[in-house]
Amino acid sequence: MAFQSTFPFEASAVHADASSLLRLLPGHEGHWDELRDAAGALREPWRQFFERLGEDGVARLEDHCASVAQQIRDNDISYNVYADKGESRPWALDLLPFLISEHEWAHIERGVMQRAHLLNAIVADIYGPQALLERGQLPPALVFGHPGYLRSVKGYAPPGGQFLQVVAVDLARAPGGDWTVIAHRTEAPSGLGYALENRLIVSTLFADPFRSMRVSRLAPTYSQLIATLVRAGQATMRHDASAETSPHIALLTPGPFSETYFEHVFLARYLGVTLVEGKDLTVRDDMLYLKTLAGLERVHVVLRRLDDAFCDPVELRADSSIGVPGLLQVMRAGNVIVSNVPGSGFVESPALHGFLPRIAQALLEEELVLPGVASWWCGEQAAREQAFTRLDEAFIVPTWPVTGRDAPPGAEQGTQKLLAWRERIEAMPDTYTIQQVPRFSCTPRYEDGTIGGRPSVLRVYAIADVNGGWHVMPGGFTRMAAERKATVSMQYGGSSVDTWVLSSQPSSTFTLLPSPMQPADLARKRRMVSSRAAENLFWAGRYGERAENNVRLLRLILDSLEGNDADAMFPTLVDLAMYCGLVQSGDLFAPYSPQAFERALVANLSESTGITGIGQNLSCQASSNGEVRGRLSNDHWRTILAARNDFRDALQTLMPGAGSGGGSLQGSGNGNGNGSANGRGEYQDHHDRYDRVTLMSALERLSVQLSAISGAQGDRMTRDEAWRLLFAGRHIERVQAMTSFVRVVANNGQLARPAGFDLLLQLFDCTLTYRSLYPGRFEVPALLDLLVIEPTNPRGIYGVYERLCNKLDEIAVAAGSRRHRPFAELMPPAASLPMLELLCEVDEQGAYAQLITVCDQIGGFVGAAAHEISARYFSHASTVASQVWS
Repeated sequence: MAFQSTFPFEASAVHADASSLLRLLPGHEGHWDELRDAAGALREPWRQFFERLGEDGVARLEDHCASVAQQIRDNDISYNVYADKGESRPWALDLLPFLISEHEWAHIERGVMQRAHLLNAIVADIYGPQALLERGQLPPALVFGHPGYLRSVKGYAPPGGQFLQVVAVDLARAPGGDWTVIAHRTEAPSGLGYALENRLIVSTLFADPFRSMRVSRLAPTYSQLIATLVRAGQATMRHDASAETSPHIALLTPGPFSETYFEHVFLARYLGVTLVEGKDLTVRDDMLYLKTLAGLERVHVVLRRLDDAFCDPVELRADSSIGVPGLLQVMRAGNVIVSNVPGSGFVESPALHGFLPRIAQALLEEELVLPGVASWWCGEQAAREQAFTRLDEAFIVPTWPVTGRDAPPGAEQGTQKLLAWRERIEAMPDTYTIQQVPRFSCTPRYEDGTIGGRPSVLRVYAIADVNGGWHVMPGGFTRMAAERKATVSMQYGGSSVDTWVLSSQPSSTFTLLPSPMQPADLARKRRMVSSRAAENLFWAGRYGERAENNVRLLRLILDSLEGNDADAMFPTLVDLAMYCGLVQSGDLFAPYSPQAFERALVANLSESTGITGIGQNLSCQASSNGEVRGRLSNDHWRTILAARNDFRDALQTLMPGAGSGGGSLQGSGNGNGNGSANGRGEYQDHHDRYDRVTLMSALERLSVQLSAISGAQGDRMTRDEAWRLLFAGRHIERVQAMTSFVRVVANNGQLARPAGFDLLLQLFDCTLTYRSLYPGRFEVPALLDLLVIEPTNPRGIYGVYERLCNKLDEIAVAAGSRRHRPFAELMPPAASLPMLELLCEVDEQGAYAQLITVCDQIGGFVGAAAHEISARYFSHASTVASQVWS
């Protein structure tokens, strides 16, 4: 269809050349068309939009689509639909905005403001006098049966009686053009961050229409949110002895595996608040604190993105690992504001729609400005029978969140035949709510030179102000259904749309984005390092170093088992493998059964065995780095995932079922290499005949990937206190591994023998260096000088130890931990360690006793330092030693 024939622009608006660039698809019958009126003419907002866009703008729409996709990639905007698999979906953003005229918005604004006021009043009543229940205006079963009602909150009164600071209302336009409320979101309303990101992208592409149509700005809403939280938080600061005048606000997220984690990160950064997870916070003396590298820092306000039940494992769900133990007690003590108050989720029930008109009259003495979707709660027999009489098909939705075989399908599953559900509804009526199927209006969508339409839902946000009133964000978060879907869901392939509210007034220039900096404004500001970030980086370093050492050792063991000195070296190789976790004491094999030993090595490679070997270290490394994803470059993060995933795939090929699942495969040998059961399982035939070439190839590839990860950590990360802890973690692990390698080889009498000599050179990655310095010579003093004393050797024990001591001193200074004793008391300086002559001494039995003793001592020093780091910076618990010091 020709553009001009469908859009009757004035001649000056769009030239004939431009009209041929677009085709218009037919509208959806029975749905309100946001683009055209009944006569097929453009509605006024869209006429203005295309008039301002002009011929050149229409011609660039395809380029703009590419620009949107590029910005989403560049900004790493994601929606973690498949977060349980460690994957994420790029954020879906359509090009054309959703336009709302000024007079139409005024009606929406009044209705949403009224709804926010009403919902706050309902929550206040239910946790207070419960007059609605006493007067029968709200069924007790509908409240007390809802898991969102929290008995722990009964009697709690927040400052100013404000239970809700953010309310989201989902709206859809009915076929007649009237706006209808289809859902309320009070528990942890999402979308505020995505709405802002959508605006930042789309407004730059349509800069001229955006300015000339005077689109209302979003920034004042976010400023209002911060002002409200600050004012509420000031009521909790009465016990603060510090000179702080502003409360500390934290945004509480479930973590990287949350569907909307990107939004949490973006919103926290834009609002200037601290992004935290539950494990970042701790409760002490009815106060809430953030664990930081410098100690505990008071938190006064929590803007939560956790569902109600997960907020506090002490009083709510005991299995919650993402909440804060004791949070509700701190809230009841008046020492923290939690927004929104936990327990507000019960007003999200779709069954509430049928009761709101009477409740509005009772609490506000007002009629509802915006009607709600027709709903019948099946817990009332009269309502249930009325629904069955009036409707053949409807949405059957859960009254409250439920799971199991009889759980209602939800609106996203489409309409259901009522008669087919009657028996189940009669059996558990309270569980079900019947809703009339709304026909969502269709919003214009551009794709490949065509404008079509898809059903859409508008989410509007109301923000409480400091005086108990409400401010409605002029815009919102519009979602569009996926292709051939009648309902709207981001999880099921829907997309988002920037929402423009037009105004006759000049648009505000206010923004929370930082203004352009001048050179004089620049200051060396340190990024606050939470204890969780520091701990994860510390362990990321340790796991990475362990994996490198394990891979190097396993490759050497597999090569050595085929060598001429295999029998003599076998006990040494077993001890080394046990130290590194490649096998464990339960893996029984006869002293001279290399075949059974090799099978145990291979069987323990998978992370699913529970052995702290290669697979487990790769998995833990990915998990630790995933917790601090924002500190890693994209290449760095992809390499970490590739190392884990490629090795999983290789193991799956090598021995199906062992890549990421399955049990530990253990076995024992009988002296002639034939495996036999040891009481914990038997080897399968395919493990006896594994492909060594394939395994060695996988280990070689993994070695390269681990080297790339180490390089990225050293070359692509900001060197702040958290990075120093990553550095410390690597060096603690390296010192422990290198001292243990030397001790095991010396203990087994292999230090002065060629096989043991060469094994240590390879484990320290020093073969080429030694041969270039001492060609053709086999000298233990030269070996120990290179592996222990030489400060330039990146794996030399004394050099690594000294660098670790220096880095721990830097961390202590940066953290300002004056109340703790210096690390030097745990770790004597490298200059005080025995020199080469003493290390080379041999006792009467020919053993290097002094060397072994020094290795044990240094290993003990760094072990004590690791425990002190954990107590001082992560758990913030005083050790016995630190108590003595203080």
